[in-house]
Amino acid sequence: MSVPFVDLAAIHDPLREAMLSAIASVIDRDAYVLGAEVDAFEREIAAWLDVPHAIGVSSGTDALLSALMALDVGPGDEVVTTPFTFFATAGAIARLGATPVFADIEPRSFNLAPARVEAALSPRTKAIIAVHLFGRAADMDALSAIADRAGVALIEDAAQAIGAEWAGRRVGGLGRVGCFSFFPAKNLGCLGDGGLVTTADDALAARIRRLRTHGGEKRYLHNEVGGNFRLDALQAAVLRVKLPELEGWTAAREANARAYDAMLRQAIPAEALLPPDPGPGRHAWNQYVVRIPGGRRDAAREALSAEGIGSAVYYPLALHQQPCFQTGARTAGPMSEAERATAEVLALPIAPGLTPDGQEQVVATLARALAP
Repeated sequence: MSVPFVDLAAIHDPLREAMLSAIASVIDRDAYVLGAEVDAFEREIAAWLDVPHAIGVSSGTDALLSALMALDVGPGDEVVTTPFTFFATAGAIARLGATPVFADIEPRSFNLAPARVEAALSPRTKAIIAVHLFGRAADMDALSAIADRAGVALIEDAAQAIGAEWAGRRVGGLGRVGCFSFFPAKNLGCLGDGGLVTTADDALAARIRRLRTHGGEKRYLHNEVGGNFRLDALQAAVLRVKLPELEGWTAAREANARAYDAMLRQAIPAEALLPPDPGPGRHAWNQYVVRIPGGRRDAAREALSAEGIGSAVYYPLALHQQPCFQTGARTAGPMSEAERATAEVLALPIAPGLTPDGQEQVVATLARALAP
């Protein structure tokens, strides 16, 4: 039995007719960029996230880029962030001429270590980007306190974490600004690229709305140079169909994570495989990422593949190791935890389409591969 890493058909098939109807409605109205469909989605997602402002944009990358632009990040500025995340987090900083400053991560959460963030600050620091990696919220109490003391903006990269919570509040409403991705494989995905920026700051929201339309509030009148960061109405229509299902999908991911925890701890000793620590808040489980030490990760992945089981390595190379960041970036101290994670992490299937039989096959295959 094959076990796909992400089975989008299992998610989309029950919603196929509703999505097609929503798409047809957009076609019938001949309104494809922003407009009423995007406005409605922004209202609905803002209510779901419990944030005052939700601004639909063209991708998670453009969410980060427009947020940084709205905060006036540019040449001469530094932005502290993690070296263990998707490239876009640091790439958006560098695209504006600012300097990414990498601070090391915590070994169990894979998120920024607050003490390392504080040590990375300098007079040039303009912002901190906290990534809620794999769906687990970063330590927002500690990071918010650091940002407040330093007088810098705290940005949430919640691309993998919609529905995650910290201290009973959903991520995206905890920092100065939040950024989400609707890439198809995300917990809430569209049928292409899409993103979202959230904030409680009225002026910042207005500026991000202006920046997403080339810096203009009226046609052919541009207050500043922005970009084409607009969310398509077709994608908004699909997201509106999917949004009511998100809580149920998140609950399914949580149930899959609990099942993995129990089965893996029973089948495989901790010295051979370490399940993830869900943390004190609500984990959204975009990925279920285990640690396999001792140089055995790649062999375990090959064993899974031989049985038709999908898996993924997030991330095989830390950002401070990327060729493009050998200049133009700063590393604040050793990155030993991030580098160790790149050699040990393995993401297992966890999406709502995963069956109990599939999970049992994953665990049994890993147990054989990691047997002494």
